Amino acid sequence: MSTRARVAALVAVCLVAVAATAAYLLASRDSQQRVLREAPAQATVSVATVQAGPRIVFRNTAIGPSYGRVAMVPLNDPGSARALTDVSCDRVFATATRTLCLASDRGVVTTYTARVLTRGESAPRDLPLTGIPSRARLSRDGSLAATTSFVSGDSYSTSGFSTRTVVTTLDGSSADLETFRLVHRGKTLAPADRNFWGVTFAADGDTFYATASFGGQSWLSRGSLSRKTLTTLRSDAECPSLSPDGSRVAYKKRQDRAPGDWRIAVLDLASGRETMLAEDRSVDDQVEWLDDRRVIYGLPGEGAAAGETNVWAVPADGTGDPALLIEKAWSPAVVR
Repeated sequence: MSTRARVAALVAVCLVAVAATAAYLLASRDSQQRVLREAPAQATVSVATVQAGPRIVFRNTAIGPSYGRVAMVPLNDPGSARALTDVSCDRVFATATRTLCLASDRGVVTTYTARVLTRGESAPRDLPLTGIPSRARLSRDGSLAATTSFVSGDSYSTSGFSTRTVVTTLDGSSADLETFRLVHRGKTLAPADRNFWGVTFAADGDTFYATASFGGQSWLSRGSLSRKTLTTLRSDAECPSLSPDGSRVAYKKRQDRAPGDWRIAVLDLASGRETMLAEDRSVDDQVEWLDDRRVIYGLPGEGAAAGETNVWAVPADGTGDPALLIEKAWSPAVVR
Protein backbone atom coordinates (compact mmCIF):
# COMPACT_ATOMS: atom_id res chain seq x y z
CA MET A 1 0.00 0.00 0.00
CA SER A 2 1.36 3.44 -0.91
CA THR A 3 1.99 6.16 1.66
CA ARG A 4 -0.90 8.18 0.27
CA ALA A 5 -3.25 5.22 0.60
CA ARG A 6 -2.14 4.54 4.18
CA VAL A 7 -2.70 8.19 5.11
CA ALA A 8 -6.13 8.13 3.49
CA ALA A 9 -7.03 4.95 5.37
CA LEU A 10 -5.87 6.47 8.67
CA VAL A 11 -7.90 9.62 8.06
CA ALA A 12 -10.96 7.51 7.28
CA VAL A 13 -10.54 5.52 10.49
CA CYS A 14 -10.17 8.75 12.50
CA LEU A 15 -13.30 10.24 10.92
CA VAL A 16 -15.27 7.10 11.72
CA ALA A 17 -14.03 7.21 15.33
CA VAL A 18 -14.97 10.87 15.71
CA ALA A 19 -18.40 10.25 14.21
CA ALA A 20 -18.97 7.28 16.50
CA THR A 21 -17.94 9.30 19.56
CA ALA A 22 -20.22 12.16 18.58
CA ALA A 23 -23.11 9.76 18.02
CA TYR A 24 -22.52 8.13 21.41
CA LEU A 25 -22.42 11.48 23.21
CA LEU A 26 -25.59 12.67 21.51
CA ALA A 27 -27.38 9.38 22.24
CA SER A 28 -26.24 9.50 25.87
CA ARG A 29 -27.46 13.08 26.23
CA ASP A 30 -30.80 12.20 24.63
CA SER A 31 -31.17 9.28 27.05
CA GLN A 32 -30.43 11.47 30.05
CA GLN A 33 -32.87 14.12 28.85
CA ARG A 34 -35.57 11.47 28.39
CA VAL A 35 -35.09 10.30 31.99
CA LEU A 36 -35.36 13.88 33.21
CA ARG A 37 -38.53 14.53 31.17
CA GLU A 38 -40.24 11.40 32.52
CA ALA A 39 -39.48 12.05 36.20
CA PRO A 40 -42.31 13.15 38.54
CA ALA A 41 -43.04 16.88 38.70
CA GLN A 42 -42.05 18.88 41.78
CA ALA A 43 -44.35 20.97 43.94
CA THR A 44 -43.32 24.59 43.39
CA VAL A 45 -44.32 28.15 44.22
CA SER A 46 -43.72 31.38 42.32
CA VAL A 47 -40.29 32.99 42.30
CA ALA A 48 -41.78 36.38 43.18
CA THR A 49 -43.29 34.95 46.37
CA VAL A 50 -39.95 33.67 47.71
CA GLN A 51 -37.79 36.47 46.28
CA ALA A 52 -39.68 39.07 48.31
CA GLY A 53 -37.93 38.06 51.56
CA PRO A 54 -34.85 36.38 53.07
CA ARG A 55 -34.17 33.10 51.31
CA ILE A 56 -31.78 30.29 50.50
CA VAL A 57 -30.80 30.06 46.83
CA PHE A 58 -29.46 26.75 45.54
CA ARG A 59 -29.08 24.39 42.60
CA ASN A 60 -32.06 22.06 42.26
CA THR A 61 -30.90 18.41 42.05
CA ALA A 62 -34.25 16.62 42.01
CA ILE A 63 -34.24 14.22 39.04
CA GLY A 64 -36.65 15.67 36.50
CA PRO A 65 -36.98 18.38 33.85
CA SER A 66 -35.85 21.05 36.35
CA TYR A 67 -32.60 19.32 37.34
CA GLY A 68 -29.79 21.87 37.57
CA ARG A 69 -32.02 24.94 37.65
CA VAL A 70 -31.55 27.68 40.23
CA ALA A 71 -34.16 27.37 42.98
CA MET A 72 -34.96 29.07 46.25
CA VAL A 73 -36.89 28.55 49.49
CA PRO A 74 -37.79 30.95 52.32
CA LEU A 75 -35.03 31.25 54.91
CA ASN A 76 -37.54 30.73 57.72
CA ASP A 77 -39.07 27.64 56.08
CA PRO A 78 -36.40 25.77 54.07
CA GLY A 79 -38.44 22.58 53.95
CA SER A 80 -41.31 24.21 52.07
CA ALA A 81 -42.02 24.04 48.33
CA ARG A 82 -39.27 25.58 46.24
CA ALA A 83 -39.44 28.29 43.59
CA LEU A 84 -37.70 27.40 40.33
CA THR A 85 -36.11 29.92 37.99
CA ASP A 86 -35.36 29.45 34.28
CA VAL A 87 -31.57 29.59 34.87
CA SER A 88 -29.46 26.39 34.95
CA CYS A 89 -26.08 26.31 36.74
CA ASP A 90 -23.45 23.87 37.97
CA ARG A 91 -22.54 26.27 40.77
CA VAL A 92 -24.59 29.22 42.02
CA PHE A 93 -24.26 31.98 44.59
CA ALA A 94 -26.57 34.90 45.23
CA THR A 95 -27.11 38.18 47.05
CA ALA A 96 -30.24 40.29 47.33
CA THR A 97 -29.71 41.78 43.87
CA ARG A 98 -27.29 39.51 41.98
CA THR A 99 -26.85 35.85 41.09
CA LEU A 100 -23.53 34.31 39.99
CA CYS A 101 -23.99 31.25 37.78
CA LEU A 102 -21.22 28.88 36.63
CA ALA A 103 -22.43 26.48 33.96
CA SER A 104 -21.32 23.78 31.53
CA ASP A 105 -22.80 23.17 28.09
CA ARG A 106 -22.09 19.46 27.59
CA GLY A 107 -22.20 18.91 23.84
CA VAL A 108 -19.72 17.20 21.54
CA VAL A 109 -17.36 19.98 22.69
CA THR A 110 -18.08 21.11 26.26
CA THR A 111 -17.99 24.85 26.90
CA TYR A 112 -18.12 26.76 30.19
CA THR A 113 -19.67 30.07 31.19
CA ALA A 114 -19.74 32.34 34.23
CA ARG A 115 -22.44 34.99 34.34
CA VAL A 116 -23.74 37.54 36.79
CA LEU A 117 -27.46 38.25 36.55
CA THR A 118 -28.66 41.47 38.17
CA ARG A 119 -32.27 42.07 39.14
CA GLY A 120 -33.80 44.74 36.94
CA GLU A 121 -31.23 44.23 34.15
CA SER A 122 -32.03 42.08 31.13
CA ALA A 123 -28.45 41.43 29.97
CA PRO A 124 -26.14 39.27 32.14
CA ARG A 125 -22.47 40.10 32.56
CA ASP A 126 -20.01 37.43 31.40
CA LEU A 127 -16.98 36.70 33.58
CA PRO A 128 -13.76 34.78 32.81
CA LEU A 129 -14.09 30.98 33.15
CA THR A 130 -11.57 28.73 31.44
CA GLY A 131 -12.46 25.26 32.74
CA ILE A 132 -14.74 23.03 34.80
CA PRO A 133 -16.82 25.10 37.29
CA SER A 134 -15.71 24.57 40.88
CA ARG A 135 -16.41 27.48 43.26
CA ALA A 136 -18.49 30.67 43.08
CA ARG A 137 -18.81 33.57 45.52
CA LEU A 138 -20.16 37.12 45.65
CA SER A 139 -19.38 39.75 48.27
CA ARG A 140 -22.30 40.58 50.54
CA ASP A 141 -23.06 43.82 48.68
CA GLY A 142 -22.75 42.10 45.28
CA SER A 143 -19.90 44.34 44.07
CA LEU A 144 -17.28 41.55 43.87
CA ALA A 145 -17.42 38.13 42.24
CA ALA A 146 -14.98 35.22 42.52
CA THR A 147 -14.89 32.19 40.25
CA THR A 148 -12.73 29.07 40.47
CA SER A 149 -12.43 26.52 37.70
CA PHE A 150 -10.33 23.42 37.06
CA VAL A 151 -8.09 23.96 34.04
CA SER A 152 -6.59 20.48 34.37
CA GLY A 153 -7.74 17.59 36.50
CA ASP A 154 -11.25 17.60 37.91
CA SER A 155 -10.92 17.09 41.65
CA TYR A 156 -9.09 18.53 44.65
CA SER A 157 -8.44 14.96 45.81
CA THR A 158 -6.29 14.10 42.77
CA SER A 159 -2.67 15.00 42.25
CA GLY A 160 -1.64 17.28 39.42
CA PHE A 161 -4.82 19.37 39.34
CA SER A 162 -4.63 23.02 38.35
CA THR A 163 -7.08 25.80 39.11
CA ARG A 164 -7.73 29.34 37.99
CA THR A 165 -9.36 31.79 40.38
CA VAL A 166 -10.43 35.23 39.23
CA VAL A 167 -11.85 38.09 41.30
CA THR A 168 -13.92 40.61 39.35
CA THR A 169 -15.00 44.05 40.48
CA LEU A 170 -18.39 44.21 38.81
CA ASP A 171 -18.06 47.89 37.98
CA GLY A 172 -14.48 47.48 36.75
CA SER A 173 -11.71 44.94 36.05
CA SER A 174 -10.76 41.32 36.82
CA ALA A 175 -7.68 40.00 38.63
CA ASP A 176 -6.28 36.47 38.47
CA LEU A 177 -4.97 35.41 41.89
CA GLU A 178 -1.95 33.90 40.12
CA THR A 179 -0.72 37.49 39.67
CA PHE A 180 -0.87 38.28 43.41
CA ARG A 181 2.18 38.27 45.67
CA LEU A 182 2.19 35.21 47.96
CA VAL A 183 3.70 35.73 51.44
CA HIS A 184 4.49 32.66 53.53
CA ARG A 185 6.07 32.98 56.98
CA GLY A 186 7.22 36.48 56.22
CA LYS A 187 8.83 35.69 52.87
CA THR A 188 7.55 36.24 49.35
CA LEU A 189 7.29 32.95 47.45
CA ALA A 190 6.78 32.20 43.77
CA PRO A 191 6.41 28.40 43.60
CA ALA A 192 5.74 26.98 40.15
CA ASP A 193 3.02 24.65 41.43
CA ARG A 194 0.85 27.13 43.35
CA ASN A 195 -2.94 27.05 43.06
CA PHE A 196 -5.69 29.20 44.57
CA TRP A 197 -9.38 28.45 45.10
CA GLY A 198 -12.42 29.05 47.28
CA VAL A 199 -12.63 32.82 47.87
CA THR A 200 -14.77 34.39 50.59
CA PHE A 201 -15.09 38.18 50.99
CA ALA A 202 -15.00 40.40 54.08
CA ALA A 203 -17.37 43.34 54.42
CA ASP A 204 -14.69 46.02 53.93
CA GLY A 205 -14.51 45.47 50.14
CA ASP A 206 -10.77 44.76 50.21
CA THR A 207 -10.03 41.78 52.49
CA PHE A 208 -10.75 38.25 51.39
CA TYR A 209 -9.79 34.71 52.37
CA ALA A 210 -8.86 31.90 50.00
CA THR A 211 -7.03 28.59 49.74
CA ALA A 212 -3.41 28.76 48.63
CA SER A 213 -1.77 25.46 47.74
CA PHE A 214 1.91 24.83 47.03
CA GLY A 215 4.51 22.21 47.86
CA GLY A 216 1.80 19.60 48.34
CA GLN A 217 0.06 21.49 51.16
CA SER A 218 -2.96 23.80 51.32
CA TRP A 219 -3.16 26.97 53.43
CA LEU A 220 -5.87 29.29 54.62
CA SER A 221 -4.72 32.69 53.36
CA ARG A 222 -5.80 36.29 53.88
CA GLY A 223 -5.77 38.49 50.80
CA SER A 224 -5.90 42.17 49.99
CA LEU A 225 -7.32 43.30 46.65
CA SER A 226 -5.77 46.77 46.85
CA ARG A 227 -2.27 45.46 47.67
CA LYS A 228 -2.62 42.33 45.50
CA THR A 229 -1.17 40.09 48.18
CA LEU A 230 -2.04 36.76 49.83
CA THR A 231 -0.57 35.83 53.22
CA THR A 232 -0.76 32.27 54.56
CA LEU A 233 -2.36 31.83 57.99
CA ARG A 234 -3.02 28.15 58.74
CA SER A 235 -2.18 24.83 57.08
CA ASP A 236 -4.58 22.10 55.91
CA ALA A 237 -7.51 24.49 55.42
CA GLU A 238 -9.48 24.64 52.17
CA CYS A 239 -12.52 26.45 50.77
CA PRO A 240 -12.97 29.07 53.52
CA SER A 241 -16.25 30.80 54.32
CA LEU A 242 -16.37 33.90 56.53
CA SER A 243 -19.11 34.11 59.16
CA PRO A 244 -21.71 36.90 58.87
CA ASP A 245 -20.18 38.74 61.85
CA GLY A 246 -16.68 38.42 60.34
CA SER A 247 -15.18 36.78 63.44
CA ARG A 248 -14.75 33.17 62.24
CA VAL A 249 -13.82 31.23 59.15
CA ALA A 250 -15.25 27.79 58.38
CA TYR A 251 -13.33 25.48 56.04
CA LYS A 252 -12.85 21.87 55.09
CA LYS A 253 -9.85 20.24 56.76
CA ARG A 254 -8.08 17.21 55.31
CA GLN A 255 -7.94 14.20 57.60
CA ASP A 256 -4.58 12.41 58.03
CA ARG A 257 -3.59 13.94 54.68
CA ALA A 258 -5.77 11.31 52.97
CA PRO A 259 -7.06 12.36 49.52
CA GLY A 260 -10.79 13.00 49.35
CA ASP A 261 -11.45 12.94 53.11
CA TRP A 262 -12.38 16.28 54.67
CA ARG A 263 -14.10 17.41 57.87
CA ILE A 264 -15.52 20.86 58.64
CA ALA A 265 -13.57 23.11 61.02
CA VAL A 266 -14.21 26.64 62.28
CA LEU A 267 -11.36 29.02 63.16
CA ASP A 268 -11.84 31.92 65.57
CA LEU A 269 -9.75 34.65 63.93
CA ALA A 270 -9.04 36.57 67.16
CA SER A 271 -7.94 33.66 69.36
CA GLY A 272 -6.68 31.23 66.69
CA ARG A 273 -8.76 28.45 68.27
CA GLU A 274 -9.95 25.78 65.83
CA THR A 275 -13.13 23.77 66.46
CA MET A 276 -13.99 20.57 64.61
CA LEU A 277 -17.72 20.29 63.88
CA ALA A 278 -19.97 17.31 64.52
CA GLU A 279 -20.32 16.25 60.87
CA ASP A 280 -18.26 13.04 60.50
CA ARG A 281 -18.90 12.51 56.78
CA SER A 282 -16.43 13.83 54.21
CA VAL A 283 -17.55 17.25 52.97
CA ASP A 284 -16.06 18.31 49.64
CA ASP A 285 -17.79 21.67 49.48
CA GLN A 286 -17.34 25.34 50.31
CA VAL A 287 -19.69 25.69 53.25
CA GLU A 288 -22.07 28.61 53.74
CA TRP A 289 -23.21 30.20 57.01
CA LEU A 290 -26.93 29.83 57.69
CA ASP A 291 -26.51 32.39 60.50
CA ASP A 292 -23.82 33.10 63.11
CA ARG A 293 -24.55 29.77 64.82
CA ARG A 294 -24.80 27.21 61.99
CA VAL A 295 -23.13 26.32 58.71
CA ILE A 296 -24.70 24.55 55.74
CA TYR A 297 -23.13 22.38 53.02
CA GLY A 298 -23.92 19.86 50.30
CA LEU A 299 -23.54 16.09 50.50
CA PRO A 300 -24.39 13.42 47.89
CA GLY A 301 -27.34 11.13 48.44
CA GLU A 302 -26.91 7.41 48.89
CA GLY A 303 -26.99 4.59 46.34
CA ALA A 304 -29.16 5.31 43.30
CA ALA A 305 -29.90 8.79 44.70
CA ALA A 306 -26.22 9.85 44.70
CA GLY A 307 -26.92 12.47 42.01
CA GLU A 308 -29.68 14.02 44.13
CA THR A 309 -27.48 15.88 46.58
CA ASN A 310 -28.88 17.34 49.81
CA VAL A 311 -28.08 20.39 51.92
CA TRP A 312 -27.30 19.78 55.59
CA ALA A 313 -26.80 22.07 58.60
CA VAL A 314 -24.64 21.64 61.71
CA PRO A 315 -23.85 23.93 64.69
CA ALA A 316 -20.65 25.94 64.27
CA ASP A 317 -19.49 25.40 67.88
CA GLY A 318 -18.85 21.65 67.61
CA THR A 319 -22.00 20.61 69.49
CA GLY A 320 -25.19 18.94 68.25
CA ASP A 321 -25.73 16.75 65.22
CA PRO A 322 -26.05 17.36 61.46
CA ALA A 323 -29.62 17.92 60.29
CA LEU A 324 -31.08 17.69 56.80
CA LEU A 325 -32.09 21.20 55.75
CA ILE A 326 -33.08 21.02 52.05
CA GLU A 327 -33.59 17.82 50.10
CA LYS A 328 -32.34 17.50 46.51
CA ALA A 329 -30.29 20.68 46.60
CA TRP A 330 -26.68 21.81 46.11
CA SER A 331 -24.51 24.97 46.22
CA PRO A 332 -26.58 26.92 48.78
CA ALA A 333 -26.36 30.68 49.30
CA VAL A 334 -28.16 32.50 52.12
CA VAL A 335 -29.74 35.83 51.15
CA ARG A 336 -30.54 37.78 54.32
